[in-house]
Amino acid sequence: MSERTQTQTPSGSVDPARIDWVENGSPRSALWRSESGWPAPVRVVLGDDSMTAATAFRLASAGTAILWTDDFHNARQLLSAMGRRLPESRAPKNDDITAAFVRSRETALRRATILGMLLVPIAADGTVPLRRSPDIRSAAAHAWGEACEASVVSLRELLGVIGAEEWRSTGVEVPALGDRIHPHYGVFSPVRGEYLDLVATAPLPAAASTAFDIGTGTGVLSVLLASRGIRTIVATDLDSRAIACARENIASLGFADTVTVRETDLFPDGRADIVVCNPPWIPATPKVATDYAVYDEDGRMLAGYLAGLSAHLTPTGEGWLVISDIAERLGLRSRGDLLDAIDDAGLTVLGRMDTRPTHARSTDSRDPLHAARAAEVTSLWRLGNAQHTTTAL
Repeated sequence: MSERTQTQTPSGSVDPARIDWVENGSPRSALWRSESGWPAPVRVVLGDDSMTAATAFRLASAGTAILWTDDFHNARQLLSAMGRRLPESRAPKNDDITAAFVRSRETALRRATILGMLLVPIAADGTVPLRRSPDIRSAAAHAWGEACEASVVSLRELLGVIGAEEWRSTGVEVPALGDRIHPHYGVFSPVRGEYLDLVATAPLPAAASTAFDIGTGTGVLSVLLASRGIRTIVATDLDSRAIACARENIASLGFADTVTVRETDLFPDGRADIVVCNPPWIPATPKVATDYAVYDEDGRMLAGYLAGLSAHLTPTGEGWLVISDIAERLGLRSRGDLLDAIDDAGLTVLGRMDTRPTHARSTDSRDPLHAARAAEVTSLWRLGNAQHTTTAL
């Protein structure tokens, strides 16, 4: 659980946050769940099938949460109706794409805040005690662990948990691998195949046999490198869900003897012939749970990777930085900033492989960031220590 959803007791221990409400004249309380670390709502009213979308939207906009007590399917319909009352971000009429980015994030945050006010209960046995509710016990256990007491969560977040369970079950096809990767809840899904193709086709350093995969997530890059013949790989991550996810994928695909997964910050001890990293691409502050795979506050992970890379490369080793230029297109980081950071770290650019994204948003002219997405380029930067020869870019 995020620290932002916890409170300190006088003794200094940490207690989970709770939500309180009144039902049938009696005070009630339950564990509060929020993946984004939002505080438990202070004002809570009960909602049922008689509540209109207009009323629900008005309450949510004013900061009052609605704890649903009736039909689950009707709650989903109400959530959709509330969403239709929120304006969508539009493409800018001028060329100020940075301002458009700021507005789109503000719009997304407002949407998440308002729609997050429709809540549902979860019983101590992991079920949703509402009519026509789905069986969420497996999804909830995978996301939060085995249930031990009643809790309350936003319906929007619960739908994300249910959707994540479907991804975990069916997996994501990775053409470069010829197999599927099964992402866990809270772990970034490798749905953008263009960067996977870069890792699958980049020329390997001569006699490369070892690799580090920094911020492994699902473990997909480790599996790609192992399938290319790299014999010893150490994959790292700080997130416990990612650690479990990577280990499961690596084992199921038959590479448990090749890849070791460790919970550590950035680099493991030692040096490797390839040190690959696919950090979040946008240097901005995450606001909601789904932001963390995309937004890297102040570019900290990118900076940490570049600063520590030289000390973890073998003499002829290469660092493979997989990153999009979307931050440059949005005016959040310049190409000069990136090149300066590479130079300051005592690294040289050996080469760069580029590709264009193929995801649907890159061709959606209604997207407020369409101009940036349409021009976006994803690159694999091959970096080495100073003795390497720089390839002109």
